[in-house]
Amino acid sequence: MKIKNILKLIIAIAICQLIGNIGTIFTISAISTWYVTLQKPSFTPPNWLFGPVWTTLFTLIGISLYLVWNKGLENKNVKSSIFIFFLQLVLNVFWSFLFFGLKFPFYAFIEIIILWIAIAVTIFKFYNVSKKAGLIIIPYLVWVSVALALNYYVWILNP
Repeated sequence: MKIKNILKLIIAIAICQLIGNIGTIFTISAISTWYVTLQKPSFTPPNWLFGPVWTTLFTLIGISLYLVWNKGLENKNVKSSIFIFFLQLVLNVFWSFLFFGLKFPFYAFIEIIILWIAIAVTIFKFYNVSKKAGLIIIPYLVWVSVALALNYYVWILNP
């Protein structure tokens, strides 16, 4: 792999990890105060699992961004795919803000549905540019599906 490509890969992963850490700003303080007081469904993963899973997912997301970016920004399909990609990253942070920052599970639930759709569109668009890029972010959609279900039950169980 050329130095230029290694640098692009590092930048793509770093961007995704940085954006993931922005979401953490809203999450960290709420986990030990507000979130622990909520009624949650039986399938709720343990709190310690979220950090490693999100770190892994943001790494995969970064690799997928690199694979698409590497196809060339002069390509219109690449540009539109990357636009949708960044839109879903912003939505990811916004969900953390709504759910943990503002403590609004209902609005976060509505927003995570939009996030889920944006991720699905990203997968589709990325797959059309690079099959690998589309496939390696499927676990992200699966995890957000779990988060969507958790969000729903938190909203329902905590009127």
